[in-house]
Amino acid sequence: MVQWHGTTIIGVKRGDTTVIAGDGQVSMGNTVMKPNARKVRRIGDEGKVIAGFAGATADAFTLFERLERKLEQHSGQLLRAAVELAKDWRTDKYLRNLEALMIVADAESMLVLTGNGDVLEPEGGIAAIGSGGNYALAAARALSDYEDDPEKIARRAMEVAAEVCVFTNDRVTVETIS
Repeated sequence: MVQWHGTTIIGVKRGDTTVIAGDGQVSMGNTVMKPNARKVRRIGDEGKVIAGFAGATADAFTLFERLERKLEQHSGQLLRAAVELAKDWRTDKYLRNLEALMIVADAESMLVLTGNGDVLEPEGGIAAIGSGGNYALAAARALSDYEDDPEKIARRAMEVAAEVCVFTNDRVTVETIS
């Protein structure tokens, strides 16, 4: 089976502003299949939640739709919706097979969601996922000592990841929520 690779998603929260940024590369083996995919988007009522995904695209869209439904059921409360999605993701026979990770944020919180049932609030307000996630995370942590602007941190961290990870490119989508 050919393995799809790619994606670097980073979330940076500083004060009342959260930024999620993601690259646009989708690779299959050693071939770039698409250089400008949009892996970060606004979801929920009036776009009050931003989300980025790493993993299989169809799986991620399924999770976006499920999270939107959970947000509707729980009056836009991201933490509650995320916990309910994580429960379903871990226990539902169909959802359990989805291969993706997500970083989601609203004005109050930023969370990492996994198929293992994890709903994690990142240490220090920085989270990263995907093949270049560790590079972006390290860069953002280093930058956070010198820079307060979360968008500048996220953009520079994505540049570093794109320079190091062959499955990450420099076509970055950025969404901000305050």
